[in-house]
Amino acid sequence: MRYSFKISLREPTTLVGILTALLFTYLILVPIISMLMDAGRVQFGDERRIGMDMGQLTLYYLNRTFLSPISSDLFWQPLFNTLSVSAGAITVSVFIGSILAWLVSRTNLLGRRWFATALIVPYMLPAWTFALAWTTLFKNRTVGGQPGWLEGMGFTPPDWLAYGQVPITIILALHYTPFIILLFGSALRRFDSQLEDSARILGAKPRQVAWQIILPLMRPALISAIVLIFAKCLGEFGVAYVLGLPVKFDVLATSLYRNIASRQTGVAAVVAGSIMLIGMISLLIDAYLVKEARRFVTIGSKGSMNRLTDLGKYKLLASGFAGLIFLLSVGMPILTLALSTLMKVPGQFNFSNFTLDYWIGTNLDTVALRTGILLTPDLWNAAWNTLWIVGLASLTSGVLGLLVGYVVVRTPVRPLSIFLRQITFLPYLVPGIAFAAAYLSLFAVQRGPIPALYGTVFILILALIADQMPYASRAGISAMMQLGKEPEEAAQIAGAGWLRRMMTVVIPIQKGSLVTGVLLPFISGIKGLSLFVILAVPSTDVLTTYSLRLVDYHYTQAANAVVLIVAGLAYFGTLAAQKLTKTNLAEGLGG
Repeated sequence: MRYSFKISLREPTTLVGILTALLFTYLILVPIISMLMDAGRVQFGDERRIGMDMGQLTLYYLNRTFLSPISSDLFWQPLFNTLSVSAGAITVSVFIGSILAWLVSRTNLLGRRWFATALIVPYMLPAWTFALAWTTLFKNRTVGGQPGWLEGMGFTPPDWLAYGQVPITIILALHYTPFIILLFGSALRRFDSQLEDSARILGAKPRQVAWQIILPLMRPALISAIVLIFAKCLGEFGVAYVLGLPVKFDVLATSLYRNIASRQTGVAAVVAGSIMLIGMISLLIDAYLVKEARRFVTIGSKGSMNRLTDLGKYKLLASGFAGLIFLLSVGMPILTLALSTLMKVPGQFNFSNFTLDYWIGTNLDTVALRTGILLTPDLWNAAWNTLWIVGLASLTSGVLGLLVGYVVVRTPVRPLSIFLRQITFLPYLVPGIAFAAAYLSLFAVQRGPIPALYGTVFILILALIADQMPYASRAGISAMMQLGKEPEEAAQIAGAGWLRRMMTVVIPIQKGSLVTGVLLPFISGIKGLSLFVILAVPSTDVLTTYSLRLVDYHYTQAANAVVLIVAGLAYFGTLAAQKLTKTNLAEGLGG
């Protein structure tokens, strides 16, 4: 045992793996288990209603959520709304995205290289950016506050256009269309155009070529994109909150938020568990389809071709269509938000109506926000919280991801390698708002030596580290699989210990992958809302939750200004990540 202990100190890979496995079990698995247990135990405050002592096992919350007279409001109607919005968003995004993917990947579209990047910009921006732009344009008297632009011009939009299912579906469709362009377009680029030529030589018509040759080979990529969009829609909170709340159009994410806000912890646990189960099933289906996609391959070699189709007289029309989608999904929302922050009265484009007061003004005629947003201490506090909380969590995630990759590749204990690979991927299967509910369940009260962390920055940092581990760990595993043992063995022969080898050999060689493992979580954390909206309090506000509070207070111009700042950080952060890591998001998610 003494000899084994000495060896383990010299080669502590397995020991490090055990410690990281215990850490991620506590940060990822234990919160989920704690939340699921809350669904079957009497919660504080419900003792008299249920007639049982706190902590006793009960089916009350399951019955209340699924079978009670109010189960329709708590679960079934939000579930139906979620599924209907998802189906609509998937239908629209597949229709638009497939056309754009084909135009960008397989035709001589005007400005093809520019559109390849421009059309995925909506994926770089927070989804609720477009929701705020929509409500700025179409807001009506259903809710208080300033009128929308159209109402300011004398036209009152109907409720179905201003709020609810239609705008939520349209916005999610435009936001997730880049998934289709990325995944479907990547598959189209690998498609051998000689197959099309062979079919045409045999007399096949263009429709037959599309339906009998191209579509079957593209089906796995298309279905995978559809499943991913569904999983994303399942946990989307911001868009449904901004556009669904005024007309009480609840989806599962907003229903979960309402239950947590009203301290219905048991019901919230049931709803969160349901969201988690649906998300896990959908993404496991995607994993299965990716595995099945290996059956749909084309046999080619140096003779394979990827020839561009000449659009001929339709080139200008096709370029106009791509430009229109870019205008609707990026240009108009950003321009609307920017102009709204400069207008005293919404919808009036007189020169005298424009002002910089909402950015840098003082002594404004408002109840609470008396200065422009750039002069407000709350903004800078939220910005500082965002940068240091997300930055620290991302840096920690990157380092832990590299350690996970090192252990997974280097440890001789295969079960440990498999466990670490799976446990660090688990948060990807859980929608963000359900994962936040799991953390709230575990850290809302003191458990053993761990104090109650709710209301502190520590719960945000821990939740972000765990939530971003799928990206960081995959970057670390991918990097370590490409690094041989020879550099470490040479350093070991020279007398370097494990820590010295990590600091002077492994990390310097893998600094690019470490940067990737830090930047991807940082960009995701900057624009994230679902995790923060459950766990943040006013003293730990970040930019996303601060903007949402301004929306609740009907400070439209200030909220839009903060959202523009968040969108700018997310967009330029993505470009910086691509520059530093020498990757191109336009070439596909796998790039």
